[in-house]
Amino acid sequence: MPRYRKTVLDNGIRIVSEEIDHVRSVSIGIWVQCGSRHEDRETNGMAHFIEHMLFKGTRSRSAFDIAAAIDSVGGVMNAFTGKELTSFYIKIPDYHLDMAIDLLADIFRNSVFDPDEISKEKSVVLQEIHMLDDSPDDYIHDFFEEKFWKDHPLGYHVLGTRERVEQFDRNAILSFLNARYRGQNLVLTAAGRLKHEHLVERVSRSLGSVPKEAVRNGLSSPSASGGITVLDKDLEQVHIVLGCPAPSSLSPRRYASFVMNAVLGGSMSSRLFQEIRERRGLAYAVHSYLTPYTDVGMLGIYAGTSEANVREVVGVILDELMRLTRDPLSDRELQSAQELIKGNFLLSMESTDNRMTRLAKNEIIFSKDIPAEEVMAGIDGVSAEEIRALAGEIFNPSVIGLAAIGRISEQELALSVLNG
Repeated sequence: MPRYRKTVLDNGIRIVSEEIDHVRSVSIGIWVQCGSRHEDRETNGMAHFIEHMLFKGTRSRSAFDIAAAIDSVGGVMNAFTGKELTSFYIKIPDYHLDMAIDLLADIFRNSVFDPDEISKEKSVVLQEIHMLDDSPDDYIHDFFEEKFWKDHPLGYHVLGTRERVEQFDRNAILSFLNARYRGQNLVLTAAGRLKHEHLVERVSRSLGSVPKEAVRNGLSSPSASGGITVLDKDLEQVHIVLGCPAPSSLSPRRYASFVMNAVLGGSMSSRLFQEIRERRGLAYAVHSYLTPYTDVGMLGIYAGTSEANVREVVGVILDELMRLTRDPLSDRELQSAQELIKGNFLLSMESTDNRMTRLAKNEIIFSKDIPAEEVMAGIDGVSAEEIRALAGEIFNPSVIGLAAIGRISEQELALSVLNG
């Protein structure tokens, strides 16, 4: 039976673990409450750049030594940066946990930020930006959020811009790091075959001297901006995202949004997938998704289609949105969506890395553990009328945004909206 434990070190670092005796792996990660939302125009992309640099060498390990240390024991090490969080994590056989803690602590505390490595990594990140630009089905999501959240940091690209990245220097990077990557902003989580007391003792020894006080930017909540935006590009397809505000991570209506998303476009049996792809053959890829933040959220709908079919696809999407505002779900459709979500949730709990991630997000968002039973009950408690009421509130034409990349004009998209 998994056992949840939490300890807070004197310097503010929260250590949260889940002991799972029947597995032989441990997933462990350091989570920093810092992402692109905590940047300004001058520092946009800094959190992501620091994520890269922490793998480029410490006082005692080269970049090769860091990679070889994990490969030599069959482990996995990775990192990611988001709008509100940055994470560095390792999955490893349980008997190598001490090594994993030491390695994470070393890259976090002792990375040297060598000027030559900074220069090389700028080139790497610029190539990452170019790669995203060359992938319109990925870039459309950043493009949409940039327009949807306008000048608010939630609309900034996590990777930053070419101009900003090229201007980063070592002093600015270290200033950003030293102000934010401190105890008050850190959560360390681990799940798997471990003992909490041993974990705390090792982490305290490795990270106990990290300074406590951290910069915590005063985060203002953004206002959503509707409207139509087009990026003219010579592509075979037109890639679109239609989006609107949605409940936040903390909202009591988050469970209703989960179920509504599953019905709308969250699976192969969803309304949008069945109507747009299966019945009409208008697109290969179509789906809806939720992006919840601590104070706001967004529901997005993506489709990639031909120029000739864009107006019909947008019309179908708008029709389905309006149908959700008018007609309550049938008992069968509601139950099917609930079972889909619960099944996916329970299957995700089979892996220690998913459990480690869930521990972190629960601690950062709710400051406590949310038992699986509570999540299941929340999903089961959603009613058809609750979904209809939520749809009626968020599918407001004044705040629905539409972005497209491809050979199409704003006028053509506007006509599709009017016809829808």
